[in-house]
Amino acid sequence: MNHATRTIVAWIGVMIGIAGFEHGLFETLQGNTPTTGLIIQAIGDEHQMWFYGTEEAFSIIPNFLATGILAMLTGVAIMIWSVGFVHKKNGPSIFLLLFVFLFLFGGGIGQIGFFIPTWAASTRINKPLTWWRKVLSESIRRVLAKLWPVLLGAFLMIFLIALAIAIFGYIPGMSEPEIILYIDWSLLLAALVLMLFSFVAGFADDIQSHPV
Repeated sequence: MNHATRTIVAWIGVMIGIAGFEHGLFETLQGNTPTTGLIIQAIGDEHQMWFYGTEEAFSIIPNFLATGILAMLTGVAIMIWSVGFVHKKNGPSIFLLLFVFLFLFGGGIGQIGFFIPTWAASTRINKPLTWWRKVLSESIRRVLAKLWPVLLGAFLMIFLIALAIAIFGYIPGMSEPEIILYIDWSLLLAALVLMLFSFVAGFADDIQSHPV
């Protein structure tokens, strides 16, 4: 088993589950009311905290309460599966299925950019990483192998900050919604880059841990 890869996948899966749960929570607060279409705003007018704080999502369920409950349940299932089962037989396949459910049940649109690479990495947990062994030289692997905890920690921090900004729209010293939105999207992009580098660094550590 590639332990570093498993750890990274687990933490990122938990973060995505939290984001999906948060979407669902705000959807349930809109009550037993019909949605206006497939594209919905997870945060309704009564709970919106800033101009862009609507948390757009996609849902095939034409009811906010039902959508929210399903999103929260799926978010929790993703968190549990990420920690306890993604490394087992058929774990990545069920992992992907849960992410599809999260998307269809109002768990958010932005998560797509995070869960596709996470699922792809999950398929490598019990694989020999042969291609990466060829691509990453030994000297690069030695450096990267030490960095994956730092990269993962930076990702977790920035992702949570970006999620909080998306909900509350608060940045100290900032009041212009457009600037806050730009910063939030920039943080999400930075989180995505850190996530990808975390996976590569994790692969490097797992290769170093399993010399040929």
